[in-house]
Amino acid sequence: MTNPKPGDRVKVIADKEYEGVLMPNEETDSVVVKLDNGYNVGIEKGKVREIKLVKKHEEKASKKEKHVHKKGLKTISILHTGGTIASKVDYEAGGVVASFTAEDLIAKFPEIEQTANIRSVLVSNMMSEDMTFSDHKKIAEAIKKEIKEGTDGVIVGHGTDTLAVTSASLAFMFEKINIPILLVGAQRSSDRGSTDAALNLICAARFIAKTDFAGVALCMHDSSDDNKCAILPATKTRKLHTSRRDAFRAINDTPIATVDFNTKKIEFIKEDYPKKSKEPFVMKDKLEEKVAVIRTYVSMKPDMIEALTKKGYKGLVLEATGIGQAPTNTEPNLPNYEALKKFITNDGVVVLTSQCLFGRVHKDIYKNCRRLAEIGVIFGEDMLTDTAYVKLAWLLANFSREEAKELVTKNLRGEINERTSVEEFLKD
Repeated sequence: MTNPKPGDRVKVIADKEYEGVLMPNEETDSVVVKLDNGYNVGIEKGKVREIKLVKKHEEKASKKEKHVHKKGLKTISILHTGGTIASKVDYEAGGVVASFTAEDLIAKFPEIEQTANIRSVLVSNMMSEDMTFSDHKKIAEAIKKEIKEGTDGVIVGHGTDTLAVTSASLAFMFEKINIPILLVGAQRSSDRGSTDAALNLICAARFIAKTDFAGVALCMHDSSDDNKCAILPATKTRKLHTSRRDAFRAINDTPIATVDFNTKKIEFIKEDYPKKSKEPFVMKDKLEEKVAVIRTYVSMKPDMIEALTKKGYKGLVLEATGIGQAPTNTEPNLPNYEALKKFITNDGVVVLTSQCLFGRVHKDIYKNCRRLAEIGVIFGEDMLTDTAYVKLAWLLANFSREEAKELVTKNLRGEINERTSVEEFLKD
């Protein structure tokens, strides 16, 4: 059996013969061929007897107009951390094309050239679930460089799975920020007709170019229709669906604004949003690696908490049930209580959040919660678990332990609201 590469013209011999362009396929155990009629066919590898090479793929040179800087337009830097926005399948060749130059982006999303002058920078090309704190710091450094070079705003292209985690992390690392930084993802890849990449990217660019907003936020579909995007708060947003284009929602909060793709109208929902200033930015990008998240569960054992203590972990976010309950009260669960007490005695900081997305935790309503507070567990108000995690990591890396304990319950980047409105629960 020959070993042709995606893009080559092949003849696949199985139950019958299939001739066409070999397509990339890592998702299934099949050989995928694009037939001459335009349709793709998948043949189980176990049924393939032979793949004959008909013709090697020859790369075609593409003509791209050079991006010319236009006077009167703002400059937006687009930083790429993953391949969704700038990658697509070349269905003629059968291969994946990933290009990150300004010319490539403009050729793909021509509307963006009418909105701003584009700078395109490749920071990394990775799946977002593989992100680490070092990658967050790398993104922050890239943003810092663009700010120093005079950009008017930054768009960070990012995978959706940990998009909201990175947005919260950047929000804390930039203690002061004087330009807009929008994180943009896509639930459907750019090669599909149903992609949301173009709408999200163009709406983000328009928001940066036409408003006085400064700070970190997300820009994603506001509904399943291709007509509007929401500008979402960096520390109060969660991905709520695996595949819907409007998967991202503000939790215990509202969007900052909406951008109508068709009318180009921008409508602010929040009136007290942060605005651009001439004040210099301040970046503190240290993040403590020895911080963990543990979700409480029925029949929970103390092993994980004890392991964190032995490994010298400095912080723990405990995702409890309801208003702040944890399995620490009855005799079978007392070892969990003792493990938490020992972690705190060994200078660990424990912040408690809820498995419920909406609402807040409170230490004074039930005796069980008060018992946790008495040993030093800190109740995290209405913070999302991911936000509490990166906030605690940032505080422990940049402040003393006592300062971190005090600041973790203070609203620093919009992560804590004094009160939660009932209208914000599952609001469409």
